[in-house]
Amino acid sequence: MGLSDWQHLMSINLDGVFLGMKHCIPSMRERASKWEGGGSIINISSIMGFIGAPGSTAYCASKGGVRIGTKAAALECAKLGFNIRVNSIHPGYMETEGLQSAMRAIAKSSGDEAKEAARQDMVDSTPIGRLGKPRDIANGVLFLASEDSSFVTGTELVIDGGVLAQ
Repeated sequence: MGLSDWQHLMSINLDGVFLGMKHCIPSMRERASKWEGGGSIINISSIMGFIGAPGSTAYCASKGGVRIGTKAAALECAKLGFNIRVNSIHPGYMETEGLQSAMRAIAKSSGDEAKEAARQDMVDSTPIGRLGKPRDIANGVLFLASEDSSFVTGTELVIDGGVLAQ
């Protein structure tokens, strides 16, 4: 991977999260003080923020950065009394357009059999025995955004069908 590709990926996955927090915390701060549950920032990382994978160095580094950056922001907001919770969600293998795009790329470069094998490898490595659905992530977001999670900050909600439990 060249430096420009590395920087491009970091600008999306890491700079984007930083800028989102930087610009939403000031506007959330006043409103968050009015609610017992406070404000909630939810950053999307990945299970790849916990583990490495061949050919995914930049992606893993960026998602690991989201993971630890979220923790640091959570502590800063708490110590400054902002009443803003900051957490991250770490999806596993999900049935999304991103996955479909990756599968099309595999099929184009290596054929349909390789695509099906790659998909099956993801299913086989997921203890629940299926890929996740976007709704699985949405439910995690709903929880972290709700007052049901008013005492949750700086945590990592892993939604991966058991992949990281292995």
